[in-house]
Order: sequence, then C-alpha cells, then structure tokens
Amino acid sequence: MRIQSCLDAVKKADRLVDALRLADELAVEAGRDGGVRNLRLLRSTISGPDQVAAIAAIHALAQVSDEEADRLLAELLSSDQGFIREHAAWAHGSRTPRSKSVGRLIGLVHTGGFAGMLAQRTLEDWAATVPETVTVGLEGALLGVVDEAGRYRLVETLGLVEHETAIHLLERIARDTREAEAIRVAAVIALGQHSCSEDTTTYLEAIAREDGLLAQAARLTLADLAEAAAPRPDPGIPGQGLTIAQLFLHADIDAHLSHAGSGDTGGIATLLVRLGDALVHGHGNHPASATPAPEADGRSTVSRVVTLSRGGLDEAARSLDTLRETATGHVYGRVPLLQGPMTSATAWPLRVAARRGIHRILTSLGRVDALHLRMADVGSLAAFDVARKLEIPVVFTVAPDPHAVINSMDLSGQLTRENFGSIDELEHFWFRARLVQRLAATAAHTVFFPRPELARDMKELVGLDMALEPERHTVIPEGIDLKVIDRAVAEAQELASGGQGSEPLVQLRELLARLPEERRGKPLLISVGRFHRVKGMATIVAAWAGSDLQQRANLLLVGGNLNHPSPDEREQLERIDALVDPRSRERAGLILSGHRPNDTVARWVAAARTGIPGLAAGAGIYVCGSLKEEFGIALLEAMASGLLVVAPDSGGPATYLEQGHTGFLTATWDTARLRTAILEALDSAAAETSQERATYSRSVVEADFTVQAMARALAKVYSDVHHADVELQRELVFVP
Repeated sequence: MRIQSCLDAVKKADRLVDALRLADELAVEAGRDGGVRNLRLLRSTISGPDQVAAIAAIHALAQVSDEEADRLLAELLSSDQGFIREHAAWAHGSRTPRSKSVGRLIGLVHTGGFAGMLAQRTLEDWAATVPETVTVGLEGALLGVVDEAGRYRLVETLGLVEHETAIHLLERIARDTREAEAIRVAAVIALGQHSCSEDTTTYLEAIAREDGLLAQAARLTLADLAEAAAPRPDPGIPGQGLTIAQLFLHADIDAHLSHAGSGDTGGIATLLVRLGDALVHGHGNHPASATPAPEADGRSTVSRVVTLSRGGLDEAARSLDTLRETATGHVYGRVPLLQGPMTSATAWPLRVAARRGIHRILTSLGRVDALHLRMADVGSLAAFDVARKLEIPVVFTVAPDPHAVINSMDLSGQLTRENFGSIDELEHFWFRARLVQRLAATAAHTVFFPRPELARDMKELVGLDMALEPERHTVIPEGIDLKVIDRAVAEAQELASGGQGSEPLVQLRELLARLPEERRGKPLLISVGRFHRVKGMATIVAAWAGSDLQQRANLLLVGGNLNHPSPDEREQLERIDALVDPRSRERAGLILSGHRPNDTVARWVAAARTGIPGLAAGAGIYVCGSLKEEFGIALLEAMASGLLVVAPDSGGPATYLEQGHTGFLTATWDTARLRTAILEALDSAAAETSQERATYSRSVVEADFTVQAMARALAKVYSDVHHADVELQRELVFVP
C-alpha cells in the first residue's frame, strides 16, 4: 500500500516540480516492496494519461528486483511513445545487465537522438561486466546496418567496450577504405581510448602524415595514446598558481566574442571570456567600488584559465599545441564533436565525443586544480565523468534550471500532466533536473546566484537544503567589464553630439536608415540574446506588435543566425513572422539584425540611451523577455549603460533591480503584463529630466556586479577547494 500512497502523492502534487521530487520517494519505496500487485499498479500508471506519473512509474519499476519487471522494462524499449522509450532506456542503466534488452538498446543507439544517448550509456555501463555480450550484439548489428549515421553511432558505441574483439573490430573498420570517412574517423578516435597493437600504431602514424579528416583524427588519437602512457602529474601545493578549467560546448568561444548571439552563443560565452581574463589579470579592487570583494590571500592566485568550447578536428589539434606551450594566461581549448553544430537540447548524442575531447584537453594541461561547471547540459555531463576519472575537484554553479522553467510553464498552462512527456522528449526536463541534483550533491563546492528567496527556492525547486554543510556553498553574483561599457557609452555620446561614430555605430545607423521616414525619431526598444523560446524574443514582438508600443517605439532584436537558423531560431522566427510580415518589418518598425560581436552590441545598447540624430530618439528601453533569467549579464550591461530595463520578476534580476526606479519587473511569460511593464518603462524614461537615474543605475553595477569582483570571490573558492583537495590526498597517502 505504501507504493500506492507514493504514487497518489505524485499524481496529486500541486506543482509539477513537486511531482518530480516525489518520484524519488516512489522509486525508493518500489525497491523495498515489489510484488505482483505493485507491478500491475506501475504498469497501469505507465499506460495512463498522466505522463508525469508514467515517467515516475518507469523509474520505480526499474527498482523492482523481479523477472516480470525485467520483461516489462524490455517491452517499454519498443513503446510507440518516444518519452516512454527514453525513460525505459535510462531506467535500464540502474539494473544489472539483461541479455533480452541488449538488442533493443542497440536498436535505440542505431536510431539516435536522446533515447540513443541514454541507451548508449546503459550499454557502456553493462559492458563493464558483460563486455562480450555487448560486443557480439554490436558486431551483429553492424552486419545489417548500412546507413552512415547509424553505423557511426554503433562504431562509437563499440569504442566504449574494453574487449579484445571490440578493439580488433575498430582496427579493421579504421583501415577499411570501403567505409564512409565519418565512420572510419569514429573508429580511429575510439582507438585512442584503448591499447592498440604495434601494427595499428604504425598505421595511425602513417595516415597522420596525410591530409584530410582521417589524418586529423589520427593525430589526435596518437596524442591520446601518448598521454595515456605518460605519468600522472603531482597535485601541486597551495601557494602555486592555480589552473582552472571552465567550459561551454554549445558555442564557438574566442577572445573577441565574434560569434556572440549566434545559435547558443549567448551571455554565458561573454561571461567566460571576461571572467577568464579577470581571473588571470589580477584582482585589485575597482577604484570606485563601494563594497570591496573578498580579499585574495596568498593561496588564491589563478595563473591559468582554460576555456573549452566546440571546434573541428584541426582546431582541436592546434589548440593542444597552444595549451602545452602556455603555462599562464587565459587560453582556449577546442573539443571536436565530430558533427555539425547542434542546439543544447539536441546535442546530447555528442556525449562520447565531448567526453573524449574534454579528457584530451585536461590531460594535456598537466595539473588542473578545479573544473567549474555551470549548466545542466551534455558538456557538464561529459566533463563530470572526466573529472571523476582524473580526480579533479568540481565547482558547480547551481541554478534552478530546468526547475524554474518547468514551474513557469506549469503556471502559464503550457506544461501539463497530459503533455509533460511529449515536451520532455524535446526539452529533457526530467534528465536535466536529475543532473543538477547529482552535480550539486557531489561537487566539491557549489556556487549560487543571488535570488530574493534563494534558500527557499533551492529547497522547493531543486530539493537542496543550503543549511546543510553551509561551508560548501557560496553566493556570488555575476559581473561585467565596465571598461567595455564605458567605452561604448563614450562613443555613443560622441555620435549623439554630432560626431562621426565608430564602425559599430555606423552599422547601426545603416540598419535604422531602413526605417521609413514616419518611423524615424522614435525611441528604441532593444533586446539582445539567443533566439530561443526560453529567451522570449517572439514574446517581446507579441507584446509590441499592434499595440500602443508599436506606435511609440521601434523594436531592435539582436541575435540569432538569420541566414542559417537552428531549429530553435527557426521556431522563434516563424512566430515573429506570424506577427509581423517579414516583407514589411522595417515599415512596421521591427529590425532583426542577427548576431553581432559583443563589443558591437555594447555600443548599440548605449546608443539606445543616447539616441542617433535623425534616426532614433534617446531614452530607449532594454527589454528582457526571458521565461527565466538566473542573473542576467545583458541586463547588467544595459543598466551600466544607463538604460531603464524590463526583466523577469523571478530569479536574479529581482536582487538588483529597484522596481520603478532602475527597472520594471514583470511576469515576462504573460504578454499583456510584459506590454504594460514596457509602457511604464517608456513613460518613466520620457519623464526624466537629468542623468541622475542613469548615473545611479551604473553605480549599482559598479558597486557589486563587476567581473573583477566576481573573479576575486571565485579565486578564493578555487583556492579553498584546491587546498582541501591537497590535504585530502595527503591524508589518503599517510593513513596508517
């Protein structure tokens, strides 16, 4: 009866985030009490209309030690509902290997997608105990699979099996000129994780001297084999300069932020570049800072920061050379994902490639003192596995993501019990929520963004009690580089005063010149970010189009790849086009610029405040339409420029925005309330008669939210983590 009570609690939970948490209790109880009646109850729930309860029941079923449970789970791998197959593949990973499920799991790997990644994880776990069974299954599948994408995934999975037959198969495929190049590349890369024969090593050395993708893959594999044979570096001692690694794999990150706003290259890319620079270039207090950041002691010097992002095979090889030659400073490592760019929601099948690339970089660095993870994505999933293997301490920035999004969509009616599974199949909410919990529980230290009710939100949304082990938790706000903003404001003011204007501002003038005469001279509403549903670009257009807002202001959206949009970008563009005819955007007052470099964006945001003679009035507004914003780099940059801002009323912005003074907080998921907030902001900006409020907005950022202050606080965290790790290793060595 206890299982019935737990299941009822899942079904009756007021909020979907509560149901996810209660599902854990159901799984625990199922492990204690199986039985025929409970199996029937779980099976009935899985086939019922409540998709949240169905998912909970699948994971509960996986805890039941029973042959009938094995049979039911195996059947679920062939369900006609995608989310059922996904969770069944995931649930199999918590069970001992079952031969009756191996073939179906391999079938999911062949099909690909998120379910394929989960099936591949399960097969990898099972291969540790039954490598021959998994090898035979994959070998048989390869005999019958001819499509290139399917064979690629099967060969990649074969590379996860430590078995003599599997290695021989990889060696044969790598040499087989009848195979597609991508499949041979997969085999060659996989060989870097195994002990190859002398003959195979000679073959790799030969093709490495050639040109093309296979040669590039061979060079990386040889580097992997060489690193595997090298001795492990010593952990170092406190007081030495620290090496810190950080990553975001869904972006092309470079020191100039040249891809900002394209695809998933958003605020996180800007933060990693600015923060890495600040960490290695000293942590002196900002001259005007009202609240000094924590003092750095002798142990907290960061001498090297390595930022990992995606890249090609050739870029990965070049970055390895750079990393080996660079002992200090901020350097960039490239992780070859072996497939074209994917959105964060669809990139989970890149797990193996990501893990191998991350492992290659971290081992090439010699000693890495801490790895900082920030997202519940495939990069963090892969990097966590590498850090555990290499015994690198992990610092994890915890945010209620996807919990806050689930809650917002639940409140708005977009996410219900009846459609949760279908949406989860696209967004992977359940898996990401569990990943956040796992990373938070096992990290050496956790970092949090300020929120109005941080402890309550973490407990209610994530299930994390910050009162337990408070020494493992630190609250650190994000920060921006004011030097960049101040230069941008100075250039915008010069243009507003009749100056020529810098090249970025000339580009903005050219865009605004497309507006018809009757729309010139209006203030600008500006929003910067990725074109993704969570960022709400289409919601901003919906609030603006056909309303008083459209009559009073023009709208400039900066971001997205307009020529080659990703699926997420295409979805937002289609929604925007349904609101404003794409053939008459400028006549309506809507400008889509596409993504621009960060320095360019800073100047455009500043110009929204100062105005552009003959084209745009000053006193514009920055609008953030995000469903959730954990803190808000772009909002801070807009505030530092002197703009009034509109932002979500949940998350980080509520900790630094003063309602009605420096900005307006609202439920951004509600179009009507968003529209009202923007109108209020426009009225407030138009009523200003001095620079007093703009100066105050900048002072708020300068006092507490600079990247230099953030770097000082994180340097202390990294130092403490490293010191604790060194002490732990000493204790392990000298235990009597």
